[in-house]
This record gives sequence, structure tokens and C-alpha cells, in this order.
Amino acid sequence: MDLGLSLNIATSGLKTIENELSTASNNVTNASTPGYVSETANTSSTVVSGTGVGATSAANQLNISQPLQDALYQQNARVSGLTATSNSLAAVSAVQGTTTGSDGANTIGTLTNNLQNVSTAFISLSNTPQNSASQQGVVSAAQTLVSNIHTLSSVYQAQRQGAQDAITSTVSGINTDLTTIGQISQQIMLARSSHADTADLANKRLEAMQSLSSKLGVTFTEKPNGDMLVSTQDGTRLPTRPDQAGLPNGQFQAPTATWPLSTKSPATLTPSMYHATDGSDQGVAGIMLAGKDITSHLTDGTLGANLTLRDQSYPQMQAQLDSFSYTLINRFKAAGVPLFTNGGTQPLSSDPTKTAPAGLVGLSSRIAVSTDYQQTPSLLTANSDGGQTSALANAVLNKAMGSASASTSGSLAAPSTSLGPDGTQATGYDGTQGLTQLATSLTSSQAGVISQNSSDLSTATSIKTSLTTKVADVSGVDVNSQMSAIVSLKNSYAANAKVVSMVQSMFSTLLDAVH
Repeated sequence: MDLGLSLNIATSGLKTIENELSTASNNVTNASTPGYVSETANTSSTVVSGTGVGATSAANQLNISQPLQDALYQQNARVSGLTATSNSLAAVSAVQGTTTGSDGANTIGTLTNNLQNVSTAFISLSNTPQNSASQQGVVSAAQTLVSNIHTLSSVYQAQRQGAQDAITSTVSGINTDLTTIGQISQQIMLARSSHADTADLANKRLEAMQSLSSKLGVTFTEKPNGDMLVSTQDGTRLPTRPDQAGLPNGQFQAPTATWPLSTKSPATLTPSMYHATDGSDQGVAGIMLAGKDITSHLTDGTLGANLTLRDQSYPQMQAQLDSFSYTLINRFKAAGVPLFTNGGTQPLSSDPTKTAPAGLVGLSSRIAVSTDYQQTPSLLTANSDGGQTSALANAVLNKAMGSASASTSGSLAAPSTSLGPDGTQATGYDGTQGLTQLATSLTSSQAGVISQNSSDLSTATSIKTSLTTKVADVSGVDVNSQMSAIVSLKNSYAANAKVVSMVQSMFSTLLDAVH
């Protein structure tokens, strides 16, 4: 073998080893980076006329299984969404009270428990109608019940507002991820056109894709030229650069948090505000893409979860509590003891879409114990001739708190459908139940939502863990093997360097001999 060929083989070997060392080092450095896919240096021998003349490096290869990666993206969105929901609903669970005993009969601080305390106070009053302590006991129990209702309503509203605030910030994060993907895709297309290595760029894009998949349920499609198309789970295209939307590039410096999606956040949400699908402004803005409301197309991930909490979960809980509050006021009034009021002087309407104090929407935040009974508790047992009697207390126990059809049907039935400001909410349970049964149904319904979410989160997390393990087997970085490879490569580098040194020395000797 001539010296020139030996030198060419050794020097090309040094270059390929440098690339392999750089690749291995990069893998180790990014071993814990979310979404990072390990790279393999692509090295091959150069052969001319059957004789090896050196080595060359081609573009690095990403160790990726696309079906597994796509499945993990979907599961990221699912787990992130369920986690956001769980964190939000924890606040509701914290104020619902506790249930003990295998049969769930013992309750502390629940809506049912506080309502039963009112009933117990009326039983005591029925036995001792002239007793001022018994009279005050009814008022106190009623105030505790109203305080419980107010607390539940305020938590629904606070958590709904929290969901709205999270939506606004998440939209900004989604825009940043989308435009980061678009920016990197543009760089990848340019690099590919000049046959440059794009593995590192692709890995940076995968990190942005991983981040986006936790915020929103999306699918990714890579075009032959290296561009990346992003769509929602129902196929709605989300542009990553202006040119993907038929617009000229250069409108902004990517990445940006303000494009392509936009939304407005009201200062404070109220029970009467909702997102209208007909485009009318009802106080809760939709998420817009090129002037079109695409809110209904955005599902899963933290964004999808908070949209559901804002537009469905908490409005339904509010409607359930508003219906219960209306029924509480209505049935006590029908029994001749208007102990509970709408907190105002306006008459209470049965219109389920009308806003409190006149209507049901938000009534649970306005319900109050009548000031007449607070100032004069003896009115609870007063009769027409000024004496004290148990007649009114018995009427409450038999009618307002009763479960017979005459006490729970017709105009005394709890509103159960066409609720909320847009008339789309329903309680999900029968309105012809006694007040105690209605309180239990309300709490059970909401506890069921919390329990189901917890169960779904546990299952989804388990699936994600399994997928993550499988993806790591294919795409993850084995630090030990990479470090071992680095040691081996350093030895190979030293051997090739020694060959180069020896060849150079031989060339010098030959030159000296010529002279």
C-alpha cells in the first residue's frame, strides 16, 4: 500500500471518528432532555475498484419508531388533560365534606348533612315551639346550609376562572410551539436541499412536538421535503408558518406567542357568561384561527381539559346547585315558611335561563336566610292569634322536607333540564325527589365526575408509562453504552492519528533522502 493511500485512509478515519465522537457526546448530553431521540452516526467505507480507500460520514440517523412516537404523543395529551382536570376538581372535592362508613351513611359537612341539620332543628322546634333556643337553632342551621351553598358556588366560579386563565396562557404556549416547529422545519428544508445533516434540527423539532402534545391533542405529518404539518385530532390544520396558511412569511419573527391562535380573556367570569357557538358575544371568547372560531376542534391536552372545565363541567355543577337552591326556596315558601330567599326584593322567576336574583342562573351565590326570620326567629312558630304553635314546623317537615309526590312534583319539582344561561345544561338526575335526596344526588353526581377522572388518569398514566418505556427502548440514550463507545472511539482515533504521524515521518525521511 502506498503512503498516499495510507494517509488518505487514516485522515478520513479521523474525520469519521470525530463525527461519531460528536454524536455520542451529544447523545449523552441530551440523555435527559424530554423528546430527545438518540442519533447514530452513519459511517461507510469508500471502495474504488474493489480496494478500500477511506471512510465517509453521511447524515446521522435518528433511532425512532414513528408509530410508537405518535402513540406517545396521543397519550401525552390524554394524561396532561386528565391531570389538569384532576388538579382543578381537587378544590371541589375539598369542600364537599366527607362520607364515612361502609354504607356511606355518615356524612360530615356535606350538603346533605347540613340540610339534615335543618330538618333536625325543625323537629326540635316542633317539640318545643315556644323555646327561643329551638327557634334560633333553626335559623343557625339554615345559615350554615346557605354558607355551604355559597362556598360550593364560589369554588365552582373560582375554578372556572382558573380554567379560563389557563386557556389564555396555554394558547400562547401552543403558538410558541407551533411557530418553533415551523421555524425549525424551514431550516430542515433548507439543509436538505444542500444535502446537509438535519438530525440535530430534527431533534430540536421533536422537543417542540413533545411540548405541544402535552398542551393539545395533535397529529404530525412530515412531508418529503422535511416540512411538518400539524393537525388537531379531528383533522383541523394548524399552520406553523404564514406560508402554510397562504400568507407571506416575514410577518413576525418566529417563534411567537401571538400567532396563529388568538383569544380574549374577560377580567372575571360570571355564571351568566358562556361561550356561544353561534358567534355571538356572550362574555366568553372562543379560540380563533384566521377569524374562525375553532374552539370545538381543540381537544385533549391541558387546553382541551380546561375548555371542558370552563364550558361543561363547572357550568353543569353550577346549574345543579342553582336548581337545588331554587327548589329549597320554592318548597319552603310553598310550606308557608319562606325561610330562604333570593337575597333581593325581586320575585323569584322559574325561568332556568334568567340570571339571579330574579332567575336561577347564579342563584346559589345569592341565596340567603330571610332577614325577617333572622331578626325575629319566633315567626317560625307564630300563629294567626299571636300564639306559638308547631304547625309551621310540621308543615316544613311534611311538605318542604317531604318526599311524597305532592311535595316534589309539578311546580315543586327541581328544574333538571334547559338550565344555564344558554339552556344547554341538565342536572343529570330526577327532579321529583325530596330535598335530602336531591342534595345527595348533586353530591354523588359531582363526586362521580371526580372519581371517574381519577380512575381515567390512573389508567392513562399506566399506558403512558408503558409507551414511554417502549419508546425509550428504541429512541432513548443508553449512557453506559455511549460512554463505552466513546472510549473505543478515542482508542481508534489514537490509532489513526499514529498512522498519520508515521506516514508523515516516512514522507519526511523520503524527502530528506532525495535532498
